[in-house]
Amino acid sequence: MIIAVPKEIKDHEYRVSMTPEAAGTVVRSDHRVLVESGAGEGGGYSDQAYLAAGAKIVNDRARLFGEAELIVKVKEPLASEYPLFQKGQTLFTFLHLAADRSLTEALLEREIAAIAYETIQLPDGSLPVLKPMSAIAGRMSVLMGAFYLQKIHGGSGVLLPGIPGVPPARVVILGGGTVGTNAAQMAVGLSGQVTLFHRETDRIQNLEAAVGGKIVLRVSRPDLIEQAVLSADLVIGAVLVTGAKAPKLIGRHLVAGMRKGSVIIDVSVDQGGCIETSRPTTHSDPVYVVDGVIHYCVANMPGAFPRTATAALGNVTLPYILKVADEGVLKACRHDSALSKGLNVYQGKVTHPGVAEAHGMKYENPKFIGA
Repeated sequence: MIIAVPKEIKDHEYRVSMTPEAAGTVVRSDHRVLVESGAGEGGGYSDQAYLAAGAKIVNDRARLFGEAELIVKVKEPLASEYPLFQKGQTLFTFLHLAADRSLTEALLEREIAAIAYETIQLPDGSLPVLKPMSAIAGRMSVLMGAFYLQKIHGGSGVLLPGIPGVPPARVVILGGGTVGTNAAQMAVGLSGQVTLFHRETDRIQNLEAAVGGKIVLRVSRPDLIEQAVLSADLVIGAVLVTGAKAPKLIGRHLVAGMRKGSVIIDVSVDQGGCIETSRPTTHSDPVYVVDGVIHYCVANMPGAFPRTATAALGNVTLPYILKVADEGVLKACRHDSALSKGLNVYQGKVTHPGVAEAHGMKYENPKFIGA
């Protein structure tokens, strides 16, 4: 199979979907790997390293897409890339289609088989490809929150860890998944006063065993969330409903009641955000202010740490890339239930229930496609 690795064009996205070592593994499995020139530079991987691994460097972007059977990316295609796709190709990347109708329609129109990293799901419910990026985003959310709390950046001037005799910042985390857990661990490590909300009591009990006594764990309930948010210095949105739009847990009226100079980091913004005032931002222009509250809603947070993020992403995507390359997308999905859950659209059909529900489209069970 011919596999293309394009250069990411999203604002300040420095990750690349395949390291030279991964490309070499794919080549040794009797597949061709085409890498767009400069694709790995942001992460410290030169064109020469890919050539040494057996990949081919392509300077013409249209040719790269035109020759590919499988296109492996990091982030969702942008509008300028839509015309480059051709009927029958397979796309493997982060997609977040429930929050992006235009991309969903473009993939359906071109009859692309699109597998979303974020919806590949193991039988135990875990998300193996999303997990390492969520861990980075969770840890990074606290760092960015502490940064923007500085008065020189418009914040309230609260030092997150405080000092003896002066209390630390109050950190409220919405969601106890990978993002929320990593954010909590980071905030605790910086001596923040942390309250974490999660909707499932079983998960709260597990978190209690892991970080018991260091943070306040509470079941998600509107009145409790409101009480905590109104006194918070930093609020981190870490809500995830796999493949679907994130529920809004904080309304505009609640944001208006927060203390001026407080900070919101909405990591859920990829899936529409869990805060009513959230909208996607970029690393070039990461923040905006609503009612005196700073909002940081960068939709590709891990792109700021490409060396760590690329290596972590490649560790989990490579086995799936090889399965799709060896067997083709349909056969690979039939043999791997986790990968099957990653298939969001196929030949003009929506094959993920969360995406179908978000856009009011018909859902087609991938088990019965091509049967």
